[in-house]
Amino acid sequence: MKKETILLVVVFSVVGMLVGLMLSNSKEKVAPATQVSSAAPTINYQQKIRSLEEIVAKEPENRKAWVELGHNYFDSDQPMKAIEAYDKALEMDGNDPNVLTDQGIMYRRFGWHDKAIANFKKANSLNPEHPQSLYNLGIVYRDGLQDKEKAKEAWTRYLQVVPAGPGADKVRTMLDHMENGH
Repeated sequence: MKKETILLVVVFSVVGMLVGLMLSNSKEKVAPATQVSSAAPTINYQQKIRSLEEIVAKEPENRKAWVELGHNYFDSDQPMKAIEAYDKALEMDGNDPNVLTDQGIMYRRFGWHDKAIANFKKANSLNPEHPQSLYNLGIVYRDGLQDKEKAKEAWTRYLQVVPAGPGADKVRTMLDHMENGH
């Protein structure tokens, strides 16, 4: 997948999670979701970040707020702050494959391949059916370490978990390009 496509998928996933978290946990004083039309969403990350920073300052054990803060830093292209927010959330619960994967993506941004791989492997060991960790593991092996065999292993496992759909089609294309030298 192109980085832009991955980013869009992540943004829409995060927006959906944020809305769900806000609706399910109103006692945590999370700012209400921005109304989204059928056109491209307008998201004020800085406003959300300020609100979430206030929450975690008052409630440092509020794991959901730390996760949301990490997601907002992720989506607003602040990878170091995202890593730090995810660290706080993982200190409270280190067994969250989604947070481990998101943090791993941020590690990859800095070229910290060993840390990214460790996160993706842990995420997948916690949930062997977690496709995002497998997908990103393949990306790090292929692009970061130029290890085509390990990328192929990760993506073959991905196809076992997700045998059909747009993600599977993209992985098959990447495998084909890798094998045929495109």
